[in-house]
Amino acid sequence: MTAEPPILDELHRLRALLPQLTGALAAGVDGLVIAHDTPGVEPEGLAALTAAALGVAVRTTDATGRGELRELLLRGTRGYVATYAAGRTAVLTLLTEDRANVGRLHLEGRRAAARIGELVDAAAPPRTAAAEQAAAPPAPLPATPIERPRTARAVRAPRTPQTTASPVTPVTGISPVDPVTPAHNKES
Repeated sequence: MTAEPPILDELHRLRALLPQLTGALAAGVDGLVIAHDTPGVEPEGLAALTAAALGVAVRTTDATGRGELRELLLRGTRGYVATYAAGRTAVLTLLTEDRANVGRLHLEGRRAAARIGELVDAAAPPRTAAAEQAAAPPAPLPATPIERPRTARAVRAPRTPQTTASPVTPVTGISPVDPVTPAHNKES
């Protein structure tokens, strides 16, 4: 791809701006690597996993009525994985240490994704009207939202609220208590 050197430059710029950034990858929504700076992580595997995670995330936001997916943030015990839409057909995935400033990560990640999206979209061959009709269905990925084509779905009965005595919230199933915080791990 002719846009790879400028995209790689953008990934290096991000690494310089965010000291806790441990890796950066630009990939197509199909899971193919465009450019990467991911020491210690196999880029092809990360690109494929990103595409799979995006598929699940898009379906989740659609099923819950949250609109178009804009970004995806995962937190593990050793850091974050953040994925942002980058143009019509690409995504930017960033890997950080656990102590990363998530607000700064989002700020710089969104800016970089917009720039990478412009580069990828400019390098893509222009689509003709015949190509637009032949594409079934087109997979647009705008710079902000990630959208899945709408399909007919079965109507589901509304959920009834659940009550629980545990600290787990019934809406998300995620405990509001951070298990990593030492104060929560002490026996009273």
